[in-house]
Amino acid sequence: MKRKFSISSFVGVSIVAVAFVGLSGTAFAQSQYNARPYPTPDYSGKSSPTQGTSKSQATTTTTGHNLSAADKAFMKDAAKGGMMEVAMGRVAEQNATDSEVKNFGARMVKDHSKANDELKALAREQNVQLPAEKEPGKWKSDKDYMGQMVKDHEQDLAAFEKEAKDGSDPNVKSFASKTSDVVRKHLEMAKKVDSKLK
Repeated sequence: MKRKFSISSFVGVSIVAVAFVGLSGTAFAQSQYNARPYPTPDYSGKSSPTQGTSKSQATTTTTGHNLSAADKAFMKDAAKGGMMEVAMGRVAEQNATDSEVKNFGARMVKDHSKANDELKALAREQNVQLPAEKEPGKWKSDKDYMGQMVKDHEQDLAAFEKEAKDGSDPNVKSFASKTSDVVRKHLEMAKKVDSKLK
């Protein structure tokens, strides 16, 4: 009787031990799963292997925003105007007779080259094809050039302010807003220089 009880006890203890080991393994596996870090979002526009991003999602991320027709038209017009300002500025810097006109031309080259580079980078991100650079227009005198600069910058300022206010893409709007401040300063300078010329 005593021996039978010992065997039964041994069997019972063995069953409990097996059950305990099984539960411990499950708990360990669960703790390992909980301890595993979750994949972090990849904001670079490239799909991560750990994310399981679908092909359609990855394509949408890499192609960027869908620009409105108005945003695209603004970018193309801004590129045309910016390149023309640089080209005409170079000519004025070299050929103008008045020193202030020369300085204004140099300022156009510097400021519009910077704005053009920013616009090109934005166009690459948005997959917008900008127009090619053209030959600068010709003018008869310093007065003629500065008069053209006043007119151009008045038109440009209106276009940039409109885009900054009504544009649909936040990046294009930001570019328009920042550049409109520069264009406004150019307009003030152009009027000042033009008023001194005869």
